[in-house]
Amino acid sequence: MLFVSPLAALSQTHPIFVLNSLEANVSVIDPVTWKETRRIATGKEPHHLYLTPDEKSLIIANALADSLTFVDPKTAEIQRTVRGILDPYHLRFSPDMKWFVTAANRLNHVDIYRWDGKDLTLAKRIATGKTPSHLWIDSKSTTVYASMQDSDELVAIDLATQGIKWRTRTGPMPADLFGTPDDKLLLVGLTGSHSVEVFDVSGKEPRSVRKIRTGDGAHAFRSAGDQRHVYLSNRVANTISKIDLQTLEVVATLPAPGGPDCMDVMAGGKTLLVTSRWARKLTVIDTEQKKVIRQVNVGKSPHGVWTLDHNPR
Repeated sequence: MLFVSPLAALSQTHPIFVLNSLEANVSVIDPVTWKETRRIATGKEPHHLYLTPDEKSLIIANALADSLTFVDPKTAEIQRTVRGILDPYHLRFSPDMKWFVTAANRLNHVDIYRWDGKDLTLAKRIATGKTPSHLWIDSKSTTVYASMQDSDELVAIDLATQGIKWRTRTGPMPADLFGTPDDKLLLVGLTGSHSVEVFDVSGKEPRSVRKIRTGDGAHAFRSAGDQRHVYLSNRVANTISKIDLQTLEVVATLPAPGGPDCMDVMAGGKTLLVTSRWARKLTVIDTEQKKVIRQVNVGKSPHGVWTLDHNPR
């Protein structure tokens, strides 16, 4: 008889959240039945989401509503709404848990907030380039990197001085960012191209050192959770590339129909979740068999996706 630990049985039962960016709500999906169980009302244009450092709240950033919705990641119950956060398109906590950073996609600035474990206090608003898109913060919590989608730039912000350290040109339409574990390299998805541009950011000035050809519309990253590989969605090519961070080469390609965007990897690493932006679906992919195993109907223009039962980031 096969014995299944009660803890193992419960390990994949927390809800999956899918942000429906053009419907101002979030689809809550049961990972056992793969059915949408309900919708959570948010503010206009929820695009991205992030877990608080204490792991008690999932923050949903509502860009056009200038608000943050705090949700219980285990029960999907709304905890509170914080208003007056201007255009929080993308968001991220610093690894030392002292700073909360947002990118204002339509207002062309990056905001740095102090975080005391509960409340946010604006410390600095920094004018950037045109259309700041995605953020990355190094492991030492010293530098914020921000991509400028419509001015084709990468900007580095010093967290200590809260000023711009440098800016450099990138390929067309830079979007998501991903740093290697040693903080030496920064990968930039070029949505206006078919490649990832790799920058060496270990010195005083950045250097573009390589381009990795992935597929048209190279867009969003998600760590595979093994400290060696990262997934990248190619929104136009309808594929997901698996990149080896040591060799900087694509080692696998997965199908992902409907305009793949944001991703999460479920615990164990065998199941990848990706929002199909143009198809109103959450697509579920078996990473070992490299095939789509199911799709779940969600709302209009699904963007962010997240579950508490995820592989390490």
